[in-house]
Amino acid sequence: MMVACKWSGTDFKEVFRKSKDSVGCHCKKNSYNMNNTEIEEIYKQTFSGLTLFYRDTTLSEGLISKYQIGQILMERGFTDMTYKNGGLVANCRYLIASANAKDLSAFNPDSKQFGHVLLTSNAFFKVLDIYKIGNKTQIFLLEIPATAVDFFANVTSNIENDLTKKAKEDFDTKINSEPVPELQAQDWKDKTAFPIGMNEKGEF
Repeated sequence: MMVACKWSGTDFKEVFRKSKDSVGCHCKKNSYNMNNTEIEEIYKQTFSGLTLFYRDTTLSEGLISKYQIGQILMERGFTDMTYKNGGLVANCRYLIASANAKDLSAFNPDSKQFGHVLLTSNAFFKVLDIYKIGNKTQIFLLEIPATAVDFFANVTSNIENDLTKKAKEDFDTKINSEPVPELQAQDWKDKTAFPIGMNEKGEF
C-alpha cells in the first residue's frame, strides 16, 4: 500500500501565500536571495506528488544520536526504500518523503515483492523529525532538490510542520502492527542495512 501526500497546483498558491507570513515561514537568515516565484518553484519541485516511503534497519544508538532535526544530509549511494508499510522489527525506521522515487518493479519483477523504490545517488535530505517510542526510533527525512539546499537549511515552512505531524501519527499507528513478511527477507535487509547520509563509522 502506498501512502501518498500530494499537493495540487491550486494548493500551492494557498500554501505559498501562508508561507510568506511570519507564522508560516521561519527563517534563520534572509540571505538566500530568492524572489517569490523562485521560492514557489522550489515548493512545487519538493512537495508536488510527495509520497512517504519506508526503510527499516538496525542501527546503534551512537549512529542514531548523530542525526539532528534541521540537518541536511547527502546520500552518496542509492537509497533503497519500499512503499509497503507495516510494523517495525528493527530499531530504526527512516520515513522518507520524496517526489522523485523510481518504482523498480516496472524494470525488475523481483522488486515487486519488496515494493522496491529507489532514489539515485547524491540525493539530498533534510531531517524533519526524530521520534522515539520505547527503543524504536523514526527518522523523518524530506528529499530536497540539490539546487535548494541552502534554502531548506535556513527555512522551515508550514508544510514541513504539517508533514512532521503526519509522520508521527503514521509511526504511532504502524509501530505495533504486523510487519510485512516480504521485508524480513535477507536480500531486502542487506539492501537497507546502511545508515543514510553517513558511513558505518558515523562520518557524514
